Amino acid sequence: MTSPAPADVSGVWHETMLRVRYSETDKMGIVYYANYLVWFEIGRTDYCRARGFSYRDMEESDDAFLVVAEAYCRYKAPAYYDDELVVRTHITELRRRSLRFGYEIVRASNGQVVSEGETGHVVTDATGRVRSFPEGYAQRLVAPPLTKSHSPGEVVPRETGPE
Repeated sequence: MTSPAPADVSGVWHETMLRVRYSETDKMGIVYYANYLVWFEIGRTDYCRARGFSYRDMEESDDAFLVVAEAYCRYKAPAYYDDELVVRTHITELRRRSLRFGYEIVRASNGQVVSEGETGHVVTDATGRVRSFPEGYAQRLVAPPLTKSHSPGEVVPRETGPE
């Protein structure tokens, strides 16, 4: 898999706040690596809700499932217990039968990017057969959000500097 695409199909990053729980850390107090993929899921679920639908809507009403076909995560700095983090989510690619979400996880206190990544999804029916997006969902995914991002009142600046 390649690194996350810089293009933003929807034109908008959606921000979701979370706080690192003790159970998400290892013995050294650093976030366990697999939790970042869980946080990506939280970000994309919130992204969809902000556009007026949920995964459950797609599954139950339209027999459409967004199956994760690939995932990538680059860890840039450790996150620790009780850190407030912002999960930034956007669409980097949207096709008839698939899409990609891009992510950044940023420390709210200083804007430091702690990880970045992407997930690739294929649309299937309940039997796992690939299908096209149901009517209207692709348009909603790239539409402006109906609800605001879940952030603490101010935009968290992205850390700038060398990668």
